[in-house]
Amino acid sequence: MPTPFTGGCLCGAVRYTCDGTPMMAGHCHCEDCRRSSGTGHSSHLAVPEESVTLTGEAKGYVRPSDSGNPVTRAFCPTCGAPVFSTNTAMPGLIFLRASSLDDLEVFQPQMHVYRMRAASWDAASEGVPVFDKMPPRM
Repeated sequence: MPTPFTGGCLCGAVRYTCDGTPMMAGHCHCEDCRRSSGTGHSSHLAVPEESVTLTGEAKGYVRPSDSGNPVTRAFCPTCGAPVFSTNTAMPGLIFLRASSLDDLEVFQPQMHVYRMRAASWDAASEGVPVFDKMPPRM
């Protein structure tokens, strides 16, 4: 995996550089991820928050997750593209949207979560572990 790696929004107003190694990479099929992605799931890379340098100003939308913990989904206020999210249940981590990566090959999926909520047409990746909900210790 290239380190550092970079990404940002559609218009380029929000950009980031990450000099850390992803601790997790996966597809989430929960309702909020589906709705915020415009398709069947969102794909995220979890990295240490201190490894990310952000330029530009992202706007955040806060909504409780299934567990009740607030999740902030950050997006560009100009073009609306999602860039990252944070979850109060996982302090110190930032979840970069795989769709925001400059090099999409940085994302190597390790799991599917909330698969029980997946659409029938959104098939799981071959050989990637599947969890009906969030796996333990996530």
